[in-house]
Amino acid sequence: MGGIALRQTGRTAVRVVTMVFLLGFAVAQLFPLLWLAIYSLQRSSDLFGPELLRWPSDPQWGNYVRAWVDGRIVRYFFNSLIVVGVAVVAVTVCAFLLSYSVARMRWRGRRLVYGFVMLGMVIPIHTTLLPNFLWFNRFGLIDTYAGLIIPYVAFNLSFSVLMFAGLLSSIPYSMEDSAFMDGARMTTTLTRIIAPMVRTGFVTVGVMAFLSGWNEFIMANTFLASESKRTLPFSIIRFEGQYSSDYAVQFAVMVIVALIPILLYFLFSRWVVAGVTAGAVKE
Repeated sequence: MGGIALRQTGRTAVRVVTMVFLLGFAVAQLFPLLWLAIYSLQRSSDLFGPELLRWPSDPQWGNYVRAWVDGRIVRYFFNSLIVVGVAVVAVTVCAFLLSYSVARMRWRGRRLVYGFVMLGMVIPIHTTLLPNFLWFNRFGLIDTYAGLIIPYVAFNLSFSVLMFAGLLSSIPYSMEDSAFMDGARMTTTLTRIIAPMVRTGFVTVGVMAFLSGWNEFIMANTFLASESKRTLPFSIIRFEGQYSSDYAVQFAVMVIVALIPILLYFLFSRWVVAGVTAGAVKE
């Protein structure tokens, strides 16, 4: 009896410690968002006070009006939607087809190709700025949507292929065999049988690719020059001056920019977690 009680006490202690750790981690993640939202309602001159977190006595809701109008949120939003939307569709389709070829088909050199694709996970995206700029300049891709879409697709491809390969490896080969025996073509098998079985992978890859492209600025700042093609993160630097910046309005812009990824993640969080868990089995 004493041993059973001791084990139960140990499990309870582990559960309590785990809950405390997770609670602290959640607070650490949510605190910057709360801090950003509160400071976006203050005057820029009030940001450097001694209080770390204090609701303003006179909230400056006009900061959001200025952020929306002077930050050109609408124009930059649609530019981001075009770039990120095309990149998400391209990376999900390419990753699904590539992962199917290396995870389900048998051909010489497939493991070499798979390993080569996985090398992309260890290459930081911004280390390719200079060579990409030189190549894109030669082919006339500077200051175009395509010049931004191509690297977004390329640097999301490795993780996406890994995700799909793990999901596809868990599907029995009898699924394709049965379809082929019934006279189904490859396109029909992929779109009507295999793709629905890995739908969590499509959601996970799509959300991850969207988040990485939506918040990216350095590459967009390098490859885009025209005001008409700039993406949403450019709204923040519109309130930077030579000697000072309107920090409160910049914080308001950051809140607006962050709303869509946060909402997207909460809507698809269940699918993302399921996709990551299911895709953890490597090919």
